[in-house]
Amino acid sequence: QAQLVESGGGLVQAGDSLRLSCKAPGRTVMWYTMGWFRQAPGKEREFVAAISRSDTRAYNEDSVKGRFTISKANAKRTVYLQMNNLKPEDTAVYYCAAAQPGSPSRVAGSYESWGQGTRVTVSS
Repeated sequence: QAQLVESGGGLVQAGDSLRLSCKAPGRTVMWYTMGWFRQAPGKEREFVAAISRSDTRAYNEDSVKGRFTISKANAKRTVYLQMNNLKPEDTAVYYCAAAQPGSPSRVAGSYESWGQGTRVTVSS
C-alpha cells in the first residue's frame, strides 16, 4: 500500500557513520510498525531494527545493537536508521518496511509494504 522511499546510503570506510531515512505517505510512520532490513549479496534478508507506533524498539542484537539506532519523526513522515561504527559486514542494500500496528516485528513476512532499498557499502 504505502510507497516507502529510502535514502542516505553510500560508500564509507569502516568506522564511519551513516544515517538512513525512509519517508512514507500519510500517517504510515505514525501508525504502523516501521522496520529496517538488509540484504547482502548472496545472503538472506536480515532484520536490522524496528520501531512500533508507541515507540517501542527492537534490534538485531547479534549484529547491530549498540551501533545502530532506529527512530522516527511522525511530523516529518520519516523513520531513521543511525548507523555508527560501520563494519564491512554491514555492506548490504537496506530496505524500509511497514507493518500493521503492533509490537515491532523481527519477521520480514510481517511487513506488507517495502521500499526499493538504499545501498550501503563499507570498505576496510
